[in-house]
Amino acid sequence: MQAHPPVLVFSDLDGTLLDHSTYSWKPAKPALSYLRRLGCGVVLATSKTAAEVAPLRDEIEFSDWPSIVENGGGLLLANKAAESTGPIYQELRMRLAELPPGFVGFGDMSISEICERTGLSEDAARNAKMRRFSEPGVWTASESALDAFISAANLDGLLIQRGGRFLSISFGGTKADRMSEVIRQISPKFTIALGDAPNDIDMLERADHGVIVANSASTLMPRLHGEATGRIRRTTQEGPSGWSKAVLEILEETSMASDIPKHG
Repeated sequence: MQAHPPVLVFSDLDGTLLDHSTYSWKPAKPALSYLRRLGCGVVLATSKTAAEVAPLRDEIEFSDWPSIVENGGGLLLANKAAESTGPIYQELRMRLAELPPGFVGFGDMSISEICERTGLSEDAARNAKMRRFSEPGVWTASESALDAFISAANLDGLLIQRGGRFLSISFGGTKADRMSEVIRQISPKFTIALGDAPNDIDMLERADHGVIVANSASTLMPRLHGEATGRIRRTTQEGPSGWSKAVLEILEETSMASDIPKHG
């Protein structure tokens, strides 16, 4: 990791850098390779655990940059391995047990149930259960009961965020909070943020350039203020293909380089 990189990219994973169905990042390889060549950083920002993020960060060859994990509950530092479940998560599970019923979290699910709901392999599902800061899950009761659940959770000091697949519950901290922390530490020339779900909105609005990545399987994103000025844009291609095209376009528009690879 270097201070003052020319560009720092903050990216959601599922439905954004990773294909919603296959979890592949390979269509984004042209932009990732170019960012690496320019000395830019990529900070993964996801609801996934550090145990899930660490091997992916190695795969895309950006392990020397920090990652935002568990929807902003914490950071996986550069070149660090994941740690096991800790006391914050245990306290969170105790608080959830006292709330009105209807929420089924990863801690309530077996490995096979997580595989069925996510399409993950068994090994990946085990990593998804290695939580330290937050609990993702599904709501199984009525929408009116969900409103009561959210009110009770908020009164108990819990934060509920809605992602592309799951509700995520924590003691606070968002992707945008951790993003600001990383920016203060690294001081990039400018920032790009990419996401596909409502829990990415603050991060998109915090960046110099925001990108809403198309995802037909996710909750429809509302129109954001920055779209009127072009500071925030939407892709037409979904997932990592749209991710790569948007990043390369922004690099072109900001005159980061003159030999951008083709991205049609």
